[in-house]
Amino acid sequence: MNDDFELIRGSGNVFRDFGRRNASLEQARAILAARIIRTLEERGLSTREAEKLTGVSHSEFSRIRNARLERFTLDRMITILGNLDEDVEVNVTFRRNSHSFSGA
Repeated sequence: MNDDFELIRGSGNVFRDFGRRNASLEQARAILAARIIRTLEERGLSTREAEKLTGVSHSEFSRIRNARLERFTLDRMITILGNLDEDVEVNVTFRRNSHSFSGA
């Protein structure tokens, strides 16, 4: 058994760590999706019941549960949470990108 490994501390955004182009957007979607899933589970709601409460099709809730989030905008996900009677507060922090940019 090989015990050699390297421990690397992540940035806090797994999408950035894997070099994804829209890492911040994907991270925000994932956070909102996790909250939607948690709300459904805490309230014991099926996707069909959630559909009745929100007007969002049950298949869309299945996409959220399966982390297929590319078709969801942040405002749509926030609206879904609002329709599930969740108060949503969004904080945005701006930082200079650590990547150097040279306008060519």
